[in-house]
Amino acid sequence: MSSAIRYCVLILLSALTFPSLALEAGEDFSTAPRTNDGKKWRIAYYEGGEYRDYQKSFKQTIRGLMKLGWIDKADIPEQAGEQTKELWKWLTTNASSEYLDFVVDAHYSAAWNDKLRTKIVQELMERVSTRQDIDLLIAMGTQAGKDFANGNHNTPTMVLSTSNALASGIIKSVEDSGFDHVHARVDPKRYDRQVRVFHEIVGFKTLGVAYEDSVNGRSYAAMDAIEKVAEERGFKIERCFTKTDIADTAEAEQTVTDCFKELAGKVDAVYVTVQQGVTTRTVPELVRVANEHKIPTFSQSGAEEVKEGFLVSMSRRDFKKLGEFHSETFAKVFNGANPNQLNQLYEEPPKIALNLKTAEAIGFDPPVVILGAADEIFNQ
Repeated sequence: MSSAIRYCVLILLSALTFPSLALEAGEDFSTAPRTNDGKKWRIAYYEGGEYRDYQKSFKQTIRGLMKLGWIDKADIPEQAGEQTKELWKWLTTNASSEYLDFVVDAHYSAAWNDKLRTKIVQELMERVSTRQDIDLLIAMGTQAGKDFANGNHNTPTMVLSTSNALASGIIKSVEDSGFDHVHARVDPKRYDRQVRVFHEIVGFKTLGVAYEDSVNGRSYAAMDAIEKVAEERGFKIERCFTKTDIADTAEAEQTVTDCFKELAGKVDAVYVTVQQGVTTRTVPELVRVANEHKIPTFSQSGAEEVKEGFLVSMSRRDFKKLGEFHSETFAKVFNGANPNQLNQLYEEPPKIALNLKTAEAIGFDPPVVILGAADEIFNQ
């Protein structure tokens, strides 16, 4: 990149108020591997249902633990679909560690089924509060975080992959989770930055947003942040309501597809929110609808969906840095830290992912400074 373009990029990043990188969590605690008084640390996993970001976060956290020496380094097999059960099975049977035990019968997924969720929460709560045969619980996602970020037990609980742990009520504040045994990574301005970046790049007048009209749905979609930026910048929001966190994934997928078709004739940009119906099966159709109507799209989730065809997003570099943040936090807990003593703030680096093939399809000519700032560029 030429020095002139680099200068322009730095000016753009400054204007869009990107954050600095997160502070190191708990500087006073070691991340070096150690046993639990000669025994392995027993780990459990709970999710409200399958979602691709859960698999990515979990996989990169495992790689982070390998990097720190808690698990012997090995090639993690490719994972099918969005499930985490097969990765857990691999950890219990193939991963080698002197320090960690991914307990065979301690992987729980409620499959977005409320009845099953109630049963699992009762069983797992009894396990962590009474049997106490788990030393650390991974609560993956907003729903899981809400179920176990409470005072009904005191097992260290690490909440991963929430849209906004603060806005959803999982934690008390950025500095304080509200419970000594709870930690939840949070970046309260992440979606605010995304919407500002998208508006800066595209300059839309009406932004389409498809989401479930519920407390969780608004939280996933970051509607508070979208509404705030819309008021400040003077653009309109066109809403379409979907279904998410339901047992019938096909129905959730259909509601998102229907909403894209409904929004296509009303908006000049779409913010693609995190929800159950945005999957590897639906993204190609969502991209087709948007491109057919020449509508720029921004993926709330990240670069993987840009690779699949959405126009732009913030790059996470395959969740690597995020996974390292989680693994270091786990390690410090194993070394004596209370989860609530550790930094919860993780602000993502200012990087952009861009799909040039999609830009060509919709007739969008990316500004030079955006091309210069792009960390990941896709041509397919």
